[in-house]
Order: sequence, then C-alpha cells, then structure tokens
Amino acid sequence: MLTLGMTLLMTAGEFDLSVGSVFGFAPIIMWTLYNTHLAPLEVGFIVALLFAVVVGIANGWFVTYLKIPSFLVTLGMLLVVRGTALYITDGFPQRTWTADSPLMKILVGEFSIGDLSIYASLLWFILFAVVFWYILTVAKAGNWIQAAGGNPEAARARGVKVTQTKIALFVLSAVISAWAGITSSIRVSAANPNSGTGYELEVIAMVVIGGTALTGGRGTIIGTVIGVLILRTMRNGIVLVGVPGLAYNIFVGGIILAMMALHSWLERRHHAGT
Repeated sequence: MLTLGMTLLMTAGEFDLSVGSVFGFAPIIMWTLYNTHLAPLEVGFIVALLFAVVVGIANGWFVTYLKIPSFLVTLGMLLVVRGTALYITDGFPQRTWTADSPLMKILVGEFSIGDLSIYASLLWFILFAVVFWYILTVAKAGNWIQAAGGNPEAARARGVKVTQTKIALFVLSAVISAWAGITSSIRVSAANPNSGTGYELEVIAMVVIGGTALTGGRGTIIGTVIGVLILRTMRNGIVLVGVPGLAYNIFVGGIILAMMALHSWLERRHHAGT
C-alpha cells in the first residue's frame, strides 16, 4: 500500500522518507490507547490516522512554504516519529491479540469465494490501487499532480494549485502508511516500534521499477503494482537460490542506482534529439 501513495507523491516531484516510521508508529498509537483502556479500538484507529494527517501536513508545510527539499524534511520526520515510538514503548512491542473488534475483520478478515479464501487486506490494496489509478490517469487531479512534478512554475501560471496539491499528497502518503501499518500489526499480532524500518527505500525502488520518474512529472499505478511483484519475487528468489536474505538490500540499492543512471541517459538522449 505504501507504494501507491509514494507513486502519486513522486509523480508530483517529491519524496517521503517517513513512510516507514509512520507505518511503525500508527499502530503503536492505536494499541496503546486500547491497551491502556483510554479508547475503544475504533477510536484508536481514527486517532492514529489523524496523527498521520498531522505528519503529512507538517511535511507538506516544510516543503512548500519553507522551500526545504522533501528529502531532508521527511528524513527529519522519520527520526522524530521513530524516536517517539521508541520512547513511548521503551522499545518493546505492544500486544494486540486481546482485542475483539469488528475493525479487525474489516481490515484483515478472511473471506471465502467458493473454495478460494481471500484476505480483506488484499481487497483493500486492490481498491486503493483502482482509486489511485483513477486519480492519476482519469481525474483532473492527475493532471495537476503531473504538472506539479513536471514544471511547477508553468503549472502555477496555468492555474494549478501546486502547493495545495503537494500538501494533499504528503497527507495521503502518511495516511496510507498508517493504514498499512495498522493492518500489518493486526496480522502479526504485534505493534513493534521498529516495524517499517528500511521500508522507505524499498518502496521508492518498487515505484521506480514501475516506471515513475525520480524527478517527477510521470508516474503509473499499474507500473508500480508490477514493480511490487518484481521486487517481492526477487526477494523470494534470492533466498531460494541460497543468497542470504540480508543481501536483498544490495539489490534494492543497485536497482535504485541503475534506474537513476537509465533515467539520466534517457534525458540526455531526449535533449540531444531536440
């Protein structure tokens, strides 16, 4: 799910390195409120999503109004959010297996269609993918997103609300990260403050493999879904052939560097042709 929000944001020419920390901290908020009997699970879920909204607005404000590169802003936010999660929990996971709420079935419940069993989390991913595809490909907002990433000044001159668009995308990226983190915590029955560590680079790699330009202006949800499948298959493949799982990060880093080099070569070729 994180890749879907990142696709829209990178198409608009920005990055969000805080997705992994929000992924880990959102379930901490929800389960802490529930386990301390401060709020029902459903209220904790809403509070966690509202926290993500605040993170997204903060990221967007720093980037659009203070003109600080999104790489630096979201790197700082990553440390703030991750550090807060570790401080609140003392570094220990929160228990999640005592909850009995319809929310759990809605988010990760198992449904049967004939002999086929499908998890709700897969249905949510498909739903989000379709909605984001529509936004980026069909809706007017998609033109705004691509214009904001391609040439922000020209987009402003044509009436595109670049600042509002980018802030909205930062919020969307944070909320989808929180949603994914909560879903994951329910499935593994633990809310770990270190959960999501390193996800930001893996997510960027999946998005780039799918064809989204690192410099913005071009993105594709369908390509991102394919990128997710490719990188997940690669992760399983290197384990099956006997390569240590920790070496997976080498492949991720290499893919990012290779795609950046390819993009730079294509840009030079394009300019040389014109």
